[in-house]
This record gives sequence, structure tokens and C-alpha cells, in this order.
Amino acid sequence: MTDFVREGRLFRVGGFHPSHRELFLVSEATLVDRTTTRVEVAFGHVELMFLRPLYRNGLHIRRATAAEFGVLSERHGIPAADAEYTWILDPEGESFVVSANPSWREAEYALMGGRESLYASPWPPEFPAESGSVN
Repeated sequence: MTDFVREGRLFRVGGFHPSHRELFLVSEATLVDRTTTRVEVAFGHVELMFLRPLYRNGLHIRRATAAEFGVLSERHGIPAADAEYTWILDPEGESFVVSANPSWREAEYALMGGRESLYASPWPPEFPAESGSVN
């Protein structure tokens, strides 16, 4: 299993597109946390989400354990078939998203130019970027 971990960064809800059921969490480069990259996490086919507007200490996205899913399923009526699509966002397990596997991209903020998102258009191949998905 591949988790997504970015500790010590400020993340915010960057947007939700209901017509496409897409959620974006974003971390900008800031002097406060001494980062120079922008990080975006995308969730597609969102069925349910329980979010905070800000994650001040970063994200740790991972699949919910069986015990966590049992509690969430009972509390929120999540069907058993969605167990493998339930993603915990924080170490405390208080925020979660039921969606397809999240993906992420990270690149130097200086390379953004006029782009509003790392997902908005094809990223120029000559600009270094990292990407992956949570499995």
C-alpha cells in the first residue's frame, strides 16, 4: 500500500467540482513552512467527504482500516462495497473521502507561471514534477 504523506505543510480545500465529482486539496509554497513546491491532491468520483477547510500539519492519506471503516460505515451509512475506496486524510482519522484512488502532483512553485493548477493543462515535460497515486 502506498500512502501519501506530507507532514508540516498547510493544505486547504482547493475546490470541488460537483458536476465531475472531483475534490482538490492544495498546499502552496510558503515562507511559514519553508516550502518551495506546490502540491495538489485530486480525488475523482467522490461519493462522500467529511473535511476540514484547512490541514495545518499536513496530510497522511491512506486507506481506512477495517475497524475505522466499520465505525464510518455505521455512522455515515457507507456501503460495505466502498471499504476499499474510503480514504483517511489525517492521523486522527477524523477526515475522510469515499472516492476512486487519489492522485497527487508536486512541482516547484516558480514553474507554475500563469497556471492555476498542476492538473489544469498538460504539464510541460521539460519542467520537473513528481506525481503518483494512493493505492
